[in-house]
Amino acid sequence: MTVHEITSSLEEWAPLAYAEDFDNVGLLVGDKHQSVSKVLVAHDALASVVDEAIREKCELIICFHPIIFQGVKRITNSSYVSRAIANAIKHDIAIYAIHTALDVQLDGVNKGLADALGLEQRTVVIPKQGSLLKLSTYVPEAHLISLQAALFAAGAGALGAYDECSFTNAGTGSFRPLEGSDPYVGEQGNRHLEQEICLQVVLPKHCKKVIVETLVQTHPYETVAYELFPIENVRTDLGMGCIGMLEEAMDEAAFLGKLKAILGTPSLRHSGLTGKKIARVALLGGSGSFAIEAAKRQGADAFVTADLKYHDFFKGENNCLLVDVGHYESEQFTKNTIIEVLRKKFPSFAVISSKTVTNPVYYF
Repeated sequence: MTVHEITSSLEEWAPLAYAEDFDNVGLLVGDKHQSVSKVLVAHDALASVVDEAIREKCELIICFHPIIFQGVKRITNSSYVSRAIANAIKHDIAIYAIHTALDVQLDGVNKGLADALGLEQRTVVIPKQGSLLKLSTYVPEAHLISLQAALFAAGAGALGAYDECSFTNAGTGSFRPLEGSDPYVGEQGNRHLEQEICLQVVLPKHCKKVIVETLVQTHPYETVAYELFPIENVRTDLGMGCIGMLEEAMDEAAFLGKLKAILGTPSLRHSGLTGKKIARVALLGGSGSFAIEAAKRQGADAFVTADLKYHDFFKGENNCLLVDVGHYESEQFTKNTIIEVLRKKFPSFAVISSKTVTNPVYYF
């Protein structure tokens, strides 16, 4: 298999189109056409992880965090970033990062902890804005059904729990074919009037390219007029964080104890106890202080995340237990989630989990 074949399968699950603008996702080192016989999945592609890939004879490292995040001006042995890159290049090891493209997937970064806690009825905490677009085009009435079917098959028309959604409106289109044109109807030099249908469909942002290609290939006109623009509707399965219900409500001390046991951490930081049962739990792996208010608005009894600052803990305001479990700890199940997806897609392919612990934080 090639790097491209493997990473394209991941992008069907976590399209890079939904990664944050500040992020650096995708193939960071290597050739997408490179042949791969074994993949190493890691949290961070540090030099020690590259060494592990060399020992295990892996040609591709799939990592959560990108090793190249800001501009790299020189590749020497002067930093942990350049050492990892140089060693990967030297041994023809490709590095692919998925990061915030996976953060926004409901079955992504937060899935492992949500599964361990037994959260039910899961939705996202902050839906991803701009994830849906609307396409408007104009088609002769006789071709409406075939064009609709082609666009639906390409991924257009899905909205919430519905699919094959569209809107049509009849009208009259006009155009004059010029010299060099090959019109489907009408004659060069003469303005032509055609009874057309305005067809509108919604589509996920990451399907934009394939849906526009389908439109152009299926539409009978030589030159297709269409419009694309973002809409306010959002997907309930795409966005930051995860919120759901525990099977049974727990008191706060029991909930904190369960978290410690699941995460294997010696300590947790949390806001003042509220004195109420924990039933509705919000999760956001990594730095999640920006989502505190959103979690509270969705009725979270507890919000589990990382990297909270001193003043963040006041925002619990005695009605939501805020728990900082540590950055690495909150994301530690991500590696297993990626491996599950790859093994499901490629059951006979060699995918191994990195044994290198890349957590830079230690406890005394």
